Amino acid sequence: MQHHAYIERFVNLLDPAANQLLNMTVEEATERLGTGDPARVREIDGQFALVHRSGHVIRMARSIGRPMRYFLAKQVDGPCLIVAERIDQIADWLRREGLLDQFHPSYTRMVPAHYIQELALIGCPDPSPANTRFFTPQRNRLRNDRDEIGRQYIGTMQQEIMSWLDRIPQDAPIGVLFSGGIDSGAVFLATLDAVLKRGQAPTRLKAFTLSLDDCGQDAEQSREFLTGLGLGMFLEVIDVPRSAVDYREAVRVIEDYKPLDVQAAAMGLALCRGIRERYPDWVYLLDGDGGDENLKDYPIEENSELTIRSVLNNPLLYHEGWGVQAVKHSLTYSGGQSRGHVRTWAPAAATGFRGFSPFALPNVIEVSEGIPFIEMTDWDHDRLYALKGDIVRRGIEQVTGHRMPVYEKRRMQHGATQQATFRELFPEGERAYRRAFADLYAP
Repeated sequence: MQHHAYIERFVNLLDPAANQLLNMTVEEATERLGTGDPARVREIDGQFALVHRSGHVIRMARSIGRPMRYFLAKQVDGPCLIVAERIDQIADWLRREGLLDQFHPSYTRMVPAHYIQELALIGCPDPSPANTRFFTPQRNRLRNDRDEIGRQYIGTMQQEIMSWLDRIPQDAPIGVLFSGGIDSGAVFLATLDAVLKRGQAPTRLKAFTLSLDDCGQDAEQSREFLTGLGLGMFLEVIDVPRSAVDYREAVRVIEDYKPLDVQAAAMGLALCRGIRERYPDWVYLLDGDGGDENLKDYPIEENSELTIRSVLNNPLLYHEGWGVQAVKHSLTYSGGQSRGHVRTWAPAAATGFRGFSPFALPNVIEVSEGIPFIEMTDWDHDRLYALKGDIVRRGIEQVTGHRMPVYEKRRMQHGATQQATFRELFPEGERAYRRAFADLYAP
């Protein structure tokens, strides 16, 4: 009598070259993940999405800066785990294998950032994955000294940029997605200073700003920001017609339906396409995504689920959402910026760029989580909202010598065009975005 052999199958569709590791190779980082030791995984610096197989045990881990999804399919011979960056990559593979009837986008799972997720391919019923945190920054460890906090925060961010510069060609052009706001302004000035300190030509750097129909407020703000510092020659405004912005296309690119993320992605996609049209061979882009999450600079009043106490009492709330053990945690989308960073990553990747977000790296987040926010704000909304500009301004001046201007907060999707045009381009509420997402996989 013959017994049917049990066979598990593992398909890895991730592109290892898309990782941007700053202190080791992909092979070395993958080996660390294979140990399952969170302390060893924490030592990996950079943007990464890694997967390791040991027999029937799969371990996955990622930083905020790169998405990673998986799907478990059923076959006669055993389970099949597919790991990929995108939902559509998983669907395409299942289609080729004749397994598409098992697929629905909500059945895919997003690996939460900052965890080792371990999955055992042992058949039906499938066990839930185990999650082990590898990033647990110490909160409130810094003194209430704004100059020192700024120096550590911006200094760490610039060191990550320095490490990134070590990994790219010395003569490669570098673009910063720039609005003249606090975060993109800090990234630009820190990068310019890093290039100069390395004795490299500053002409390799550009600040790219989006404007629709030559009416963008960010273009004016960016020009004022850079001209005031004597750096106006670095600005390049990418002006596009409003027809270049399509929220349905943005939904397809980021594979999500949250309105603010879709709106940001739609503008980011228009900007990246505009840069690509002018510069067919450009590769490297930097951005300031993650700065709002780090310094907790979101209008709490706009989210009925939040209070200032929940924001300041819950570690990494804006980065990870309510946490993998919470009822509100989404298996399909993870939470916080762990979910939302795709608004920045996907438009750049879809247009052939290698994007890098220094504020979203664990080493930088670790400094920000050490800030004694409660002591510095005494639970006051206005003091919290003013804190980011003050800390970043002080840090930039200490690290680079530039006195950075600080403007009132404005989201990219609002700064690229006029209010009336924005209302024409983007529906109110979430329903239209959800419908656009559902249409991607409608029969």
